[in-house]
Amino acid sequence: MRHGRPADEQLKKTFVAVLGDVLSGRGVRSCTGLDDSTDAALWAIAKAYPEVSPDIVDAARAAFAGQLDGSNAARWYEDLKRRFEGMEKRHHASEAAPGAAGVPGADRAIGD
Repeated sequence: MRHGRPADEQLKKTFVAVLGDVLSGRGVRSCTGLDDSTDAALWAIAKAYPEVSPDIVDAARAAFAGQLDGSNAARWYEDLKRRFEGMEKRHHASEAAPGAAGVPGADRAIGD
């Protein structure tokens, strides 16, 4: 069992190994330490096998570079933040509306 985040050198070795696997038709391994963006790009190669274009291999390499430089994580965080902000806006709007969630009287306390 692995503890903590793998070092960049280990991630590079893992990426090269998994890329070799998918380019040989062996599929994507699980629990590699690669992030979701990199994993999805590797799955795209696996699904395209045996007609793998250089473009999707380049996309996988770019996704992995994003993992190493932190841009994938930053994009994930910003997306998550936008989702929570959208949920808060919808929640506050439903609190302000009479008959919250379209249920008549839902805005009144029990016993009113």
